[in-house]
This record gives sequence, structure tokens and C-alpha cells, in this order.
Amino acid sequence: MTAGAAATRYARALFDVLLKEGKDIEKVQAELQQFVELFAGQQLVQVLGNPGIPASKKKALATALIDRAGQITAPVAKLILVLAEKARLTLLPGIARAYDERVMDHLMIVRGDVTTAVPLAPEKLRLLEEGLAKATGRKVVLQSHVDPSIIGGVVTRLGSTVYDGSVTTQLQKMKQSLIEAGQ
Repeated sequence: MTAGAAATRYARALFDVLLKEGKDIEKVQAELQQFVELFAGQQLVQVLGNPGIPASKKKALATALIDRAGQITAPVAKLILVLAEKARLTLLPGIARAYDERVMDHLMIVRGDVTTAVPLAPEKLRLLEEGLAKATGRKVVLQSHVDPSIIGGVVTRLGSTVYDGSVTTQLQKMKQSLIEAGQ
């Protein structure tokens, strides 16, 4: 099983347990991110990724970190300890990503990107999100990017769907039409 598949399985199991227990899934999202950032420290990565260090030592380190973190949801603490026992703490960033996707899907939120030639005013971004929400039936959260090469217009990506209203694309379509008409 690949690391990505394993991370997705752990995330799905964690999500299902939390949903069944009626826990705050968004709070757990923040807790997972906190541990990802904590374990991302250079020295911790070296310790956790070193196969020469026994799993018992990794588990002891994880236990100490959980104790220092304070109020951590029990399933998150248990997940971290299981990962430490199995020497799989390096999967934590992938688990956090997969869990985040699962939460977004559960809350019917879709993330996307919008690219414009000039910076987009916050009000315009909000209106675009609202329009896309009506079209998709989900709440839309857009990340704005600037790319002067599109000349004008908007390119929006929601998952695998791309809405391309850029001037560059329109010009390319016109050019293709003129070439086809001339033949």
C-alpha cells in the first residue's frame, strides 16, 4: 500500500470515528494541523523518520508531545500513538490533507482558484464565490492569483472543472476560427 493510500485510510477512519462519536470535526482539523507543524521541525523529522530509532522511543516522544499539547481530542491522541507504534508518524501530513478533504466534502465546501490579470477586489471575489456556490450547490472558497499573461478576464478552477473566460483564450479561439475559415 502506498503512503498516500495509507494516509487516506487513517484519515477516513479518524473521520468516521469522530462523526460517530459526535465530536467537533473542525476542531480535530486544527489539532491535526498543529501536530503536522510540530512534527515538521527539522530535528523531529530526523528522529521520526530514522528507522534505527526503536518505535518505543518514538512512541514515548509522541506521548510527551501529546501531554504538552494540552487538551487534544482522544481519537487524535490515539491516532498519533498508533502511528508512533507502527513507525508511521511521517504519514501525518498526508493524513491531515486527506482529513481536510473529507471535512470539506462533508461540509459541502469546495475550494478553488481564480486567476485574473490584475488583483481582484475582495467584494468581486465574494460575488464570484456566491455565483459559483449557486451553480455548484456547495459553498465555494476561492484562492485568488494574479497572472498578467491572461491579459484580462477570469480563469476559475473548481476541482477538475475549469471555467476559462480569459482574453488570451478568447483570442486563441478567434485565431483558430480564422484559420479554419481560410482553409
